[in-house]
Amino acid sequence: MLNKKDIILSVFSGILLAAGFPSVDFPPLAWIALVPLLISLSDKSMKPAFILGMLSGFVYFLGTVFWVYNSIFFYGHLPAALCAVLVAALCIYLSMYVAVFSMLFNYLTVRSRFPALFIAPVLWVTLEFVRTYALTGFPWALLGYSQYKFLTIIQIADITGVYGVSFLIAAVNGAVFDIFFNLPKRRREMPLSEQWPFSVGLIVLCIAITASLLYGAWKLHTGGGHHAVRASIVQGNIDQDKKWDLSFQRETINEYKALTAAAVSAYPSLIVWPETAVPFVFGHDETLTAEITEFGKTLGAHLIFGGVTIKGIKDGRYQLSNSAILLSPDGNVLSVYDKIHLVPYGEYVPLRKLFPFVNRLVEGIGDFIPGRQNTVMETPFAGIGSLVCYEIVFPGLVRKFVDNGADLLVTVTNDAWFGRYSAPYQHFSMAVFRAVENRVPVIRAANTGVSGFIDAHGRIKKKSDIFVRAVLTEDLETGAFKKSFYSKYGDLFAFLCIISTILLIANNIKMRNER
Repeated sequence: MLNKKDIILSVFSGILLAAGFPSVDFPPLAWIALVPLLISLSDKSMKPAFILGMLSGFVYFLGTVFWVYNSIFFYGHLPAALCAVLVAALCIYLSMYVAVFSMLFNYLTVRSRFPALFIAPVLWVTLEFVRTYALTGFPWALLGYSQYKFLTIIQIADITGVYGVSFLIAAVNGAVFDIFFNLPKRRREMPLSEQWPFSVGLIVLCIAITASLLYGAWKLHTGGGHHAVRASIVQGNIDQDKKWDLSFQRETINEYKALTAAAVSAYPSLIVWPETAVPFVFGHDETLTAEITEFGKTLGAHLIFGGVTIKGIKDGRYQLSNSAILLSPDGNVLSVYDKIHLVPYGEYVPLRKLFPFVNRLVEGIGDFIPGRQNTVMETPFAGIGSLVCYEIVFPGLVRKFVDNGADLLVTVTNDAWFGRYSAPYQHFSMAVFRAVENRVPVIRAANTGVSGFIDAHGRIKKKSDIFVRAVLTEDLETGAFKKSFYSKYGDLFAFLCIISTILLIANNIKMRNER
């Protein structure tokens, strides 16, 4: 049965988890955030444990993804009540992962000799990895992302990915639970029970944290760039309602041209405009396309910008792609990357043929088709992997660009959908991990911010405010590191956690059957 204390504890965990991310942005809370939930799970059967996990997860995700309401209300033009229902439905879905974690944690700790400091992290990482890919994936607010400012600890991400940082945080939560609650309880109930599994586990955890900190300190003082690239970001701050309004088309183009002229005075090798910066179909509108390419000839720099392109015609309709386009200093199109991971109900409608009455939740120029290739844009100064929008939050997708030869990542995005809430800051913080995981600098150009530069150590070199026009210029070093373990081999650490979870469950089932 659930009591008031258990409910308060689970909700408190959700609050602590959410507070570790922007905009509260107090990362130390993450290291104890799961403890109240773990305490509330004590002596519960699987069903109450599931419910407590749902409560905690709902608060956790409501506190980190509430900004979805802004997108679908102001730009999807849906009724306020329906928007609230859709946000609640998203939070319920995401909270299912915390609920399953809670149920399995409760099941395994009752019957296993393993301490919580081992069970909690392998379960948590397993479910974070599943959330990254299930139903097209939504790896927002992974536990490790809360530590984007703690540069020393996150350096291990070049081996483990963000999941390794999540593992350490969950392990510390499990250890605190073991020390202050689980072990005293076991001593009272089972005085003769073995204590060595916890002792060994705690020693291993202390060694792992110490090794991670030493590794991080070493990495932060290594790596010297072979090449210096001066790059400029142009943040146009174009209101979302104006982006595809033909009456503002000329104003938008002129704004980008004027800001870019200011950037040229810093003599950059690369200038980056945000996602869909050009308010027309590039290559189809011949007059405006020619204007942009002619403008590119005046810059003396390569230009990357987001734009819509046509890939063909099917059933009498243009097939559109949300693309990143690279122009050479002489105005030629050198490379085009078509966005691979589209936003469901934002850029396309899944299963439209089965549900023709379902439409996109936000306005735009039309449905997009996904790209197929992890295109690396070749320039004299760098091989560029140019991600579009929230592709930067998918570690497995990003690493493929670096594994294919990219030594600089550029991400173009339009976060105007999110309003003045925490989403732009959360989105930017996740780019820090892509830099560390792959040991390459990241340039992020956002229509309304946050735009900025991140070096291969995860240091934020420069960034803009939101909802301002801005021109940022910074020198970045490429080639500072060899290809990282994570770039080469991907999510091996997460797979080890998945295997460990399966073995734990199988062992518990076996022990139960033997009894």
